[in-house]
Amino acid sequence: MTSPTPPTDLDDLLELASAHGLELDGSTLRTEEVGLDFRVAFARSGTEDWVLRIPRRSDVLERADVEGRLLETVAPRLDVPVPDWRIHTPQLIAYPLLPGIPGLTVGGDGTLTWNIDMASPAYAASLGDAVAQLHAVDPDIAAATGIDVHSPAEVRENWRRDLDRVAASFEIAPELWDRWNAWVADDSFWPTRTTLTHGEIYPGHTLVQDERISGILDWTTAAIDDPAKDLMFLQVSAPSEAFEIAVEQYVRGGGEVWPRLAEHCTEMFAAGAVGYGIYALQTEDPAHREAAATALNPSTEA
Repeated sequence: MTSPTPPTDLDDLLELASAHGLELDGSTLRTEEVGLDFRVAFARSGTEDWVLRIPRRSDVLERADVEGRLLETVAPRLDVPVPDWRIHTPQLIAYPLLPGIPGLTVGGDGTLTWNIDMASPAYAASLGDAVAQLHAVDPDIAAATGIDVHSPAEVRENWRRDLDRVAASFEIAPELWDRWNAWVADDSFWPTRTTLTHGEIYPGHTLVQDERISGILDWTTAAIDDPAKDLMFLQVSAPSEAFEIAVEQYVRGGGEVWPRLAEHCTEMFAAGAVGYGIYALQTEDPAHREAAATALNPSTEA
């Protein structure tokens, strides 16, 4: 959530931007403090609005370098705009604000504000178009940026490994454990190829204008991975008619589908608690660990 008032360190942020050749109007600067890896600020320079990302820790810099190279690779290959990092140093990343508004925003109290109707045929069609273009990027060219690369077999093996790792640290409800293992074991659910994926295409990472996607943000999760990742959220959150429109556009744009794609998306979304469990173990945050434990074994929730 963007703060409605200027930050207490306004002068420091203005000085940081100025040191990088970006003169900002301090009266327009507002910050968004929810990011774990980057602090985000928005401000105007002349007649142009800018986004600033300030690293919170040094360990995020290597991933930012990879993300920057990937953005340079995908930008000329997609019709939908992506961030154009005009400034990229260990202290600051900055780029002109992309057109549109986020399809979904989260308030400071956790309140969700939807700025797009997930039943919109226009949104679904634009998502299918964008994902088809993304998945058509040569995997070798994308891999050269330094993103993670997984074969179809490795994708499934990673799920098996994560399931075992989470099970070693958390109690998993038996019905969920059986469901997730059956999904991973069943060949019919899984694609036979991997593609360049964004990894988290959902309304919070898509800007919208006139019900169509006008920009895609936050490419930190990009990888050569399961193509269903980029269709998953639409499948579980939109009417089946909207998902079908997206898939039709995806196929028209060269995307490859398989009979159980929709079911695969459903199962992958249902297994989201596994990824959250891994995140809780990595961060060692007690609050995340408690929330992950509840998600993995809902019957223990008070």
